[in-house]
Parts: sequence; structure tokens; C-alpha cells
Amino acid sequence: MFRATLLATAALFASGCTTMDSAQEAPVERSAMVSPILTTPDAVDDQTYAQPQVARVTHVALDLDLDFDAKMIGGGAVLDILAKDDAKQIVLDSNGLRIDRVTDGQGNSLPFTIGEAEEGKGAPLTIQLNGARQLRIAYRSAPDADALQWLTPEQTAGGKYPYLFSQGQAILNRTWIPTQDSPGIRQTWEARITAPKPLDVVMSGVRQGEPEDLGNGRRAFRFVMDKPVPPYLIAIAAGDIDFRATGPRTGVWAEPATLDRAYNEVADTEQLVEAAEELYGDYRWGRYDMIVLPPSFPYGGMENPVMTFLTPTFIAGDRSNNGLVAHELAHSWSGNLVTNAVWGDGWLNEGVTSYFENRIVEKVYGKSRAEQEAALSYANIIETLDEVGYDAPGTALHNEGDGELIGSAIAYDKGHFFLRTVERAVGRERFDAWLRQWFDNHAFQPATSQMIYDDMLANLVTSPAEAKQLKLREWIFEPGLPGNVAKPDPAAFATVDTAVTAYAANGTIPTGWSGWTAAEQMRFLDNIPKERTAAQLAALNDALGLSETGNNEVLFLWLELALANRYEPAVPQAEVFLSEIGRAKFVRPLFAVLWDQGDWGRPIAKRIYAETRDGYHAVTRAGVDRLMAAD
Repeated sequence: MFRATLLATAALFASGCTTMDSAQEAPVERSAMVSPILTTPDAVDDQTYAQPQVARVTHVALDLDLDFDAKMIGGGAVLDILAKDDAKQIVLDSNGLRIDRVTDGQGNSLPFTIGEAEEGKGAPLTIQLNGARQLRIAYRSAPDADALQWLTPEQTAGGKYPYLFSQGQAILNRTWIPTQDSPGIRQTWEARITAPKPLDVVMSGVRQGEPEDLGNGRRAFRFVMDKPVPPYLIAIAAGDIDFRATGPRTGVWAEPATLDRAYNEVADTEQLVEAAEELYGDYRWGRYDMIVLPPSFPYGGMENPVMTFLTPTFIAGDRSNNGLVAHELAHSWSGNLVTNAVWGDGWLNEGVTSYFENRIVEKVYGKSRAEQEAALSYANIIETLDEVGYDAPGTALHNEGDGELIGSAIAYDKGHFFLRTVERAVGRERFDAWLRQWFDNHAFQPATSQMIYDDMLANLVTSPAEAKQLKLREWIFEPGLPGNVAKPDPAAFATVDTAVTAYAANGTIPTGWSGWTAAEQMRFLDNIPKERTAAQLAALNDALGLSETGNNEVLFLWLELALANRYEPAVPQAEVFLSEIGRAKFVRPLFAVLWDQGDWGRPIAKRIYAETRDGYHAVTRAGVDRLMAAD
């Protein structure tokens, strides 16, 4: 394999990491599978410079070195190309990459240019093919590549070794991999990664054997993903991490200091996989492993194939937040197996997955918990629509990219309730048969909203009258919430809602709090009156122990309520929380609450952010930066 070595010398670390003892180390044969490219107007991705109808990438082979001192990944990428006979050039995506040279399969130099960059999108990397169908690119990432977060030892649980992780969705992988970075251009891939001892490397591909000791203080790790995936799902993490199996095909990686807690939280993962398979067919990726990352990871989880990335903030000690694991697992069918061709159809990824997640939760943890979690999801829809308007264009499931501005309530929650509504109307047995065939017939392929709509008409709906009753087009292509929505059962939170009413009326604090589920506690905090005095907040905290909770979802709601009421005793805890956690779901709203408090909150927000900004991933920083700029 082509190689351009970035590092002349490597930092030396003492040995100490354990290796993985699991089936993931078995060699994998490279697949010749090539996924189709969709060419309809609604499948044209405006977030890529690629012209896949002319020339497209089908396979990526990476040979890269991790340089923790320079905060840089460098080496080579070999791209297999499928192109029209008369194709003169191929266009790749690049954002900050430093391209040293490009050659063909025989080592002949190929001319290339990097065009003008657009904010957030990067620049087109145009390579003259000269008949080549394989490209070899020598390159380096920039030290500030948005997909990559380099952590110092002090930013890890162990405090002894550095750490690296990537986050590629939606279009960040072009900051460390030169390829066509579009969800509709699926690619197989392989990688050889070198890292300083004793760090272990994991990727979203199947590991090939034990790491190779290079004799220079470094080891090489090899990975293969023999199924075509959207390029945003190529992911890497490296650090002082150990592995523990949770079943014959499942397990978890984490820092040694975190591993026991992580394992105990996800110990029923094999049961989740079995439940998912019973619902919608075989798990097609071989292994399902997870890595619990340092708390600066910007999301709850990321569904990278064979290696789900998870935030440690979901660990509550009682598996009450394991809907997150069910969600990332469900992506193995919706999102990873069948992928939205463009980001304006992201609900095909997140909405279908959110519905699937709830079905897994029901199967493993019971109907009561599933109904409570669905009710929280529904409340998120209503709260968002009340805020932005029921006719706001971005509240349609299919949109032109505006959905990101609305937040998760549309792609995730409205998408969930769309499928829930259809299932309730046609019956679970019929619906499940349809959804399973959707996954089977579109496996390893991109899809659009129009495609799933047409598929419902062809394979689910039995008559024009039923199609009208289901309001399929209204759900997918129009804003707001259709009137036929299958609302959650009011009984799911009957006890909690009664407690909310009592508290709002006369300040009665519930006595059964410690026996409530996490969903019930969240429902209560999210629905009590938002304007509270310092005395009322102190009484609530004293009675319920909110500041002492081990569930970060509940703690976040408490801090949000307290800061919105300028409750001074909560400020030190909020400062600790924001300094230790980088999950955007928590970080941005808390800074927003402080920012909304004007002369009281803005100085606090500025002070905390000045201390914490450098510890956040680029995804989290971008959201808070926009907030701070809106002065």
C-alpha cells in the first residue's frame, strides 16, 4: 500500500493497555459491493462538491499516523474510482486538508487543484484523472480539523495518556479524509493506523488481528469495513482504553477508570440486539461494540458501524438512560443500512430510528417505560411547534436543510410519531412486515422521502381511501403536526401530572420521588411552573436532592430551571457541570439560559465559557459561539 510517513520520530509511552479478546479480530474479506447513486433532483446533495454521476469513489484505503504532539493525522489515502469512460476529472471534498501530492496506481503524478472554500463546506479538490481509476493521495489534516478532538492527559479520566476521537456527521470527515463526503455516496473502506504505545485504536470497521509492534515506540492497527457505508460513518478513537465483552458479539471499550461503570450500564446490550433482530431482521454488521468516550464528546451517541460512540453522561447507574443504546443500535438498520441521500431527509435516519428505539425499549424494558419515553418525545414536538409556529417550513419532515435550525423535535420526534401513527392505524403486524421489507429492499443504499412515500403507497397502503386517512403526504412534506397523530397514553404520566398540578397549586412537593422512574422525574421538572423564587427552589432541592442526582438528564433540567430564575447557589454546580461535560445537548441550552438573563447571566456565561471553550469539540463550540455572537 502507498504510504507517505508524516512522523520522523514518535513520542514514547510506557506500556500498559490491554488488548481486545473477541471475534472482532477475525479477518474480513473485502466486498465488491457497490451501492447505487440516486440521480433524481431530490437526491442531489448540495453539501458536497462531488459529481458522482461522472466519477465517484467506491473504496477508500487509509494508511495514517496519529501525531498527538502536532494534533495531526497524516499519511496516504488510496481511492478506487468508478467513472464514465470519458470522465476527465473527479471532484472530492476537502476542508483544511494539506495535499502533498496525488498519483495514479502506477505512481504517475496527477494534476490537482483546490478551489475556493465556502464556510463550513470546505473546498473542492479537483483531480485530473488522465485515465486513472485509482488515486493515491498524500496528505495531512490541519491541527484544528473540526472532526477531530485531541485531548491532553489531563482531559481524560486516567490523566496519564492523550486521547483522540472523531465525529464525522454531518460533513466533518472531509477535514481528515479526502473523499466524496456525502451520505448518498456509499463507500467500503480499510485502514492501517499507527499510534504511540500503549494507546489502543478502534474504528468503525472490523479490527484485523492483533496490533503490529513497529519497534519504534509505535504500533499499527488494521481495520476493514467490507460493506458500503456513507463516509460520515468512518470514525476513529485512540487512547488508554480496555475492552470487556457483554455477550458473544457485543462489548464495550472505555478508559480503565470508567470501564466498570460503563460495563454495568450496557451489560444487557446483547439482549437489545436480539430484540432488534426479532423486530426487523438480522443484524448485518457482525459485531456490535461500543466505546464510552471522555465527556467532551459532543453528542449522546454516534451510530458508527460495529463501534457505537457513547458519551459517559448517559451513565446513571440504573440503565435508565439506555434508550440511548437502543437508539444507536437501531441505526444499524435505519441510517447505516438505509441512509438518507441528502441531509434534508435526515428524518429517514433519525425519525425511523427513534421509532425503532421505542420498540426495542418496549420489548426489553416493558410497555410502561416505552410509553413514558414516547410521551417525553411527543412533548418535545409540541413545545417546539408552539415556539416556532405550526406552519414554519422547517417543521416538515422533508426539508431543504432548515431542519437543523429547528432542533431535534422534527427529524427525531415528529419522525417517530409519524411511524407510530401509521403503525396504530394499519396494525402492528402489517406495519412491521412493511418496515422490514423497506430495510431488506434498500439495504446498503441511499433513499429519499419520496422513495419511502412511494414505497408506503406500493407496499403498505391497501386503498386510496386508506392513503387519505393516513395523511402520508401531509406528514412528510407539509409543516406542523397532522390531526391524526397517535398521541401517547395520558395514563403514562398520570401520577406525575397529578403531582405537577398539586405543586403548581399549593407548592406540594411529591413524596414518592425516589421511587419514580427517570422519565417521571424529567416529566415533573419539565412541567412545573418555570418562575420560582429562591426559597421555592431551595425547598425543591432540599426535598428531592436534585443537585445530588446521579442522572445527568435530571441534573440538567434542575440547573436549567435554577439558572433561569437566577438562583445563585446553583451557579457553582453549573460551572462544574459545564467544565466537565461537552455534550451539546446540555452545554448550549445552559449557556443560552444564562445569556437570556442579561446583566446577571451574561457575565457568568462569558466567564465560564472563557475557561471551558478549549475543552469542547468543534460541534459544541460552534453552537455556543453563535449564541455568544448574538449580542
